[in-house]
Amino acid sequence: MRTYWELFITFFRMGAITFGGGYAMLPILQREVVEHRGWCTNEELTDYFALGQCTPGIIAVNTATFIGFKQKGVAGGLVATYGVVLPSFFVIGLIAALLQNFADYAVVQNAFAGIRVAVTVLILNAVVKLLKTSVVDKLTACVFVAVGLLAFFLDVSPILFVVGAGLLGVAVRVLGKEAAGK
Repeated sequence: MRTYWELFITFFRMGAITFGGGYAMLPILQREVVEHRGWCTNEELTDYFALGQCTPGIIAVNTATFIGFKQKGVAGGLVATYGVVLPSFFVIGLIAALLQNFADYAVVQNAFAGIRVAVTVLILNAVVKLLKTSVVDKLTACVFVAVGLLAFFLDVSPILFVVGAGLLGVAVRVLGKEAAGK
């Protein structure tokens, strides 16, 4: 029962303090579930995040579900999911009720401008940490550069990049094993 409570509280706290969506949550996820709790490795978190992008729904919610499932099966996945989603329901309800009255105030606009900058830095920090564990050889470096350039110049769904990179990785590894076996 304690693990369920820890899952709920951990993801509830993350959901309550994370502004900017799933990408902004990545550094908090990395610190909490990898460094502090040891619920997964950096590589597993990267995999969960990639899967979270490929599956329907919000990346942060999907990632919480995967981590909860790893810890305690279906019930753990549900508990982690509820934990990460519940604060948003409260905050969105409050903002929807109040924001229309205050949206034009300079202090509100300035606060959101500051939050956007902070979230951008947090995302950049998370990218750098993931880069260190994801780009490990020439193939992954080439995939990183290719996807980066294609994403910059093409306006296509990120899912295509994730699926394409996955297929390329499988093809290269399978062809490499076949070539080594000959």
